[in-house]
Amino acid sequence: MSRPGLRRKVAFFGSPAFALPVLEAVRTAHDVVLVVAQPDKPVGRGLKLTPPPIAARAAELGLTLAQPARLKKNTDFEDALRSSGAEVAVTCAYGKILPASLLAVPHFGFLNTHTSLLPQLRGAAPIQWALISGLGVTGTTIMQTDPGMDTGPVLLQEALDILPDWTSLDLSAALQSQAARLIVAALNNLASLTPTPQDNEQATHAPMLEKSDGDVRWHDPAQAIYNRYRGVHAWPQTSAFVGSRRLKVLDMRPAQGSGRPGELLAVTPAGLTLACGEGALLIKTVQPEGKKPMAAADWQRGSGLKVGEHFDLTL
Repeated sequence: MSRPGLRRKVAFFGSPAFALPVLEAVRTAHDVVLVVAQPDKPVGRGLKLTPPPIAARAAELGLTLAQPARLKKNTDFEDALRSSGAEVAVTCAYGKILPASLLAVPHFGFLNTHTSLLPQLRGAAPIQWALISGLGVTGTTIMQTDPGMDTGPVLLQEALDILPDWTSLDLSAALQSQAARLIVAALNNLASLTPTPQDNEQATHAPMLEKSDGDVRWHDPAQAIYNRYRGVHAWPQTSAFVGSRRLKVLDMRPAQGSGRPGELLAVTPAGLTLACGEGALLIKTVQPEGKKPMAAADWQRGSGLKVGEHFDLTL
């Protein structure tokens, strides 16, 4: 499929660390004439103004960098993209909606690397929702960007099996590598790719996560709770509640047992076994608010929570 040789002039749009391997693959195979990232943002307790990872890497490489605060009706930026000579633009986790006027600037338009098998999981968090939904397969789609939310025609698509214990960090790493390889293949074969329209009736959605998406739903089956834990592992992480106290759950696994949802069934050196709506979970490592991570059994000894009592049913 891939025919290396003809080097395209590419404008690369991306922001977070996820996009770094994709940028590296594109610049190795083609000529990146412009990098576009989100503006610098205050980070940390000192609110130090910090560039997104893609902007920092572009500066290291000496690539031309733009960080427009807005894209809509931004004729100066459209002129800059046009002046760059880019034949095609690539987006990877850029984080902004692209207006139709901008999409029309490069001759071959914009190609987006989306980490799902579109039309499944359109939206901002396809990696996380693939895990929360308990999917066994996801993948990467290279699509021709249109003004909609991940609605453009598909140019290339490849499936990826999800291993049963992968978290969002594991799946992200696997999809980074896949996306980097597929976008280069698409650029190498740009003139011969055949766009395939998406079936909108089959579309599902993956909205941006909220902090409450990490709260344990004890009435759910154990596997569903574990899938959610896997999906929110990077952010917002999994939280359980005992009284008014939030307890981050850093490591859990499915286990044997039954009881009332949220009931503490057993305490062993391996951790705490808790009942769910169906089945049970073993909580191995936790982090109380304001404290360092610790073994769940150590936390239990100081918490006052006894076998037969239960975690709060927040949802």
